[in-house]
Amino acid sequence: QVQLVESGGGLVQAGGSLTLSCAASGRTLSNYAMGWFRQTPGKEREFVARITARGSTTYHADSVKGRFTISRDNAKNTVYLQMNSLKPEDTAVYYCATGWGTDTSMYDNWGQGTQVTVSS
Repeated sequence: QVQLVESGGGLVQAGGSLTLSCAASGRTLSNYAMGWFRQTPGKEREFVARITARGSTTYHADSVKGRFTISRDNAKNTVYLQMNSLKPEDTAVYYCATGWGTDTSMYDNWGQGTQVTVSS
């Protein structure tokens, strides 16, 4: 079992940037493909980005493509989400998890989430 802890969220003005981190313990992350999701109250958890175990392939949702970048440092057992040109509609709790695809059912080992708030 791998335990994931997200960090790096906060309050930022529209147009600003944040970098989220997802740190793992228990097992090495290099064995897992990883994804980022986000959720706002009353809505389903939404896919944001995913990355293969070695970081060779990434995929980003259309809503964040060109603004967000997923990456990983397996030596640090950490996955990142660089978020630029933030918009108020990016406000959500952001989660990382192990797995692949765009559906939450394909993911496990969810972290507790980190809140991102973008003010207009």
